[in-house]
Amino acid sequence: MLTRRHILQAMGAAMIVGGTNPVRLAFGAAPTENRLAFAILRGGLDGLHALPPHGDRQYYSHRPAIAVPAPGKESGALDLDGYFGLHPSLAPLMDLYRDKQLLMIPAATTSYRQRSHFDGQNVLENGMGKPSGGSDGWLNRALAKLNDGDRRMGLSVGHAIPLLMRGEASVQTWAPSRLPKAGDDFMQRLAYAYQGDDLFSMALRQGRESQQGMPDAMADMSSQQPGGRRQQTKLLAESAGRLLSEPTGPRIAVLEIGGWDTHAGQVNRLQNLLGELSESLIAFKGALGPAWESTTVIVVSEFGRTVAQNGTNGTDHGTGGIAMLLGGAVRGGRIGGDWPGLSDRALLDNRDVRPTTDYRGIFKAALIEQAGLSEGYIEEVVFPGSRGVRPINGLFRTG
Repeated sequence: MLTRRHILQAMGAAMIVGGTNPVRLAFGAAPTENRLAFAILRGGLDGLHALPPHGDRQYYSHRPAIAVPAPGKESGALDLDGYFGLHPSLAPLMDLYRDKQLLMIPAATTSYRQRSHFDGQNVLENGMGKPSGGSDGWLNRALAKLNDGDRRMGLSVGHAIPLLMRGEASVQTWAPSRLPKAGDDFMQRLAYAYQGDDLFSMALRQGRESQQGMPDAMADMSSQQPGGRRQQTKLLAESAGRLLSEPTGPRIAVLEIGGWDTHAGQVNRLQNLLGELSESLIAFKGALGPAWESTTVIVVSEFGRTVAQNGTNGTDHGTGGIAMLLGGAVRGGRIGGDWPGLSDRALLDNRDVRPTTDYRGIFKAALIEQAGLSEGYIEEVVFPGSRGVRPINGLFRTG
């Protein structure tokens, strides 16, 4: 639930930035030179479309009209290991796979099994293993421990703070705006109007301090116009890379991209969305520069889709999805996890990819190996009650 404090935090941001934004970005500072970014694809990405198992005949029998063609055919998958392939719209990521900086993990998801977008996203972000398990996010709880006490804890780029980054750790905000900058006279009048309310005055003061304390890179980007959705996503990803590359900038980021609920017309929709995602990830990499070598990006969605296509050439809410890990710190160039297959016996509830990898195992490993958190703190505070899910070994380079 949103508290008055959360609303006031958001208002402090809204006084500086304007407009609406379907793609959002959040940041956090941490006492480490490693960079860690999370991309949440809201709506339920079809992992079988992003990473088609072209070596499994069941894949094509379940999806006669929407399956990604086999490698070598028109618009065919880009073969990775003779069994799995990348969707052709993810072609910009192929060089990362060849350079062993891209790791694909099929049949991955949260512990949630009921197929509701709202509850699924809540479980993904609250870290409690159940919907509405808490009002703060697991990454915010992690950031609270990582804070060195000398600088603002987080930075949210966009017009809302995702649950994943919401909590006691302070988060600043920034976004490219189409509105002119508020003048000093307006801000003085606003301060006068709020002087009788301590909470509103504090929100305004924090907003103005956030604006004044932003690095030059952010000030330069504020004047850029995002254009259409694809350009907007790319701009925010590139902005994130520039900010994380700053010597005194944040080290942890969250990017939200919506629109992945493909009940109908999935082929064309995912062609565009996956192209948008791959271009944005490459823009993020380019903006990071040398810092890419110490970076990990984790791409997840609240759940996967049904194995079989539906009557409108789409797929419905499912279970097992996919995780993508990329970056110079990732031990990639391979398919990770345990693949259950698509036989009738292997499916969950006779319809879904059976999940074999819990996202929390990936997140825990990243927080331990890339952010430097202790396993004890993660088990007790970040993901309480999840000791049965162990951090996954071997995801990251050791040297």
